[in-house]
Amino acid sequence: MHIIPSFDLIDGRLVRLRQGDFEQKTEYPADPLELARELEAAGIRRLHMVDLDGAREGRPVNLRVLEQIAAHTRLEIDYGGGLRSIPALRQVWDAGAAMFSVGSVAVLAPDEFRAWVERFGADRFLIGADVRNRQVAVHGWTEQTTLDIFEFIARLAALGITQISVTDIARDGELAGPAIELYLDILAQFPDIQLVASGGISNVPDLEELQAMGCAGAIVGKAFFEGKIPIQYFKVYSKT
Repeated sequence: MHIIPSFDLIDGRLVRLRQGDFEQKTEYPADPLELARELEAAGIRRLHMVDLDGAREGRPVNLRVLEQIAAHTRLEIDYGGGLRSIPALRQVWDAGAAMFSVGSVAVLAPDEFRAWVERFGADRFLIGADVRNRQVAVHGWTEQTTLDIFEFIARLAALGITQISVTDIARDGELAGPAIELYLDILAQFPDIQLVASGGISNVPDLEELQAMGCAGAIVGKAFFEGKIPIQYFKVYSKT
C-alpha cells in the first residue's frame, strides 16, 4: 500500500483546511520542494497535490510548485484543483504531473469527463469521491448531491477507471480514524478497484488496518504534518 502525503497549497504554501473550510486554515512553514525531497528520501513514491487556489479560481494556479517538485524529485504526483477543461489538464501534464485528480466534473459533467478519459487514458486519473452519509458532494464539499457512492463507482468502473480516492467529509482533518466500514463495503462490492483511503487517518495503526483490508493507498495530511505519523516511519513502511 502506498502512503501518499497530501500537499494542499495556497499561494505556494503548505496548508491544511478543516473539513474543506477556507476559514479554518492552518499554515505549515515547510518549503514544499525541500519537504518533497525529504519524503522521497524516506521511501515515499507518490504525492497528492491539491491546488486550493485553483479550486476557487477554476484554473490551475500553483503550477510553479508542481514544476519544481517534478523537476527535482522522481515522485509520481497526482494534481487536482481547477481542472475543468482539457487545456487545464494539458497545463498540469506539461508541468510534470503523472496523474490528474478530479472529482466534481466526473459527477456533474459525465460526457465531458468521458472525453477526458478518451483523450488521456483511464490510468491517468485518480478520481476523488467526497462523501457525506454515503452520498457524493461536489464543489469543495459545498454542494451535496443525491448520487450514491456505489452508483458513482460503478459509473467510473464502466469507463475503465480503477484508481478512486474516497474521503469521508466528516472525518477529514479531525484525526478521528478512517471510514473503515465504508471502505470495507466498497471493496466488497468492487474488489478490482484500487481504493485510496482519505480523511481521518491519525496514526500508524490506522495505516496498518487500511493495508490489511486491501486498500491500495492512503492519503495522509494532518497526521503527518502534526507528527502523528513520523517521517522516519515511511522508510520502514515502504519496505513492506
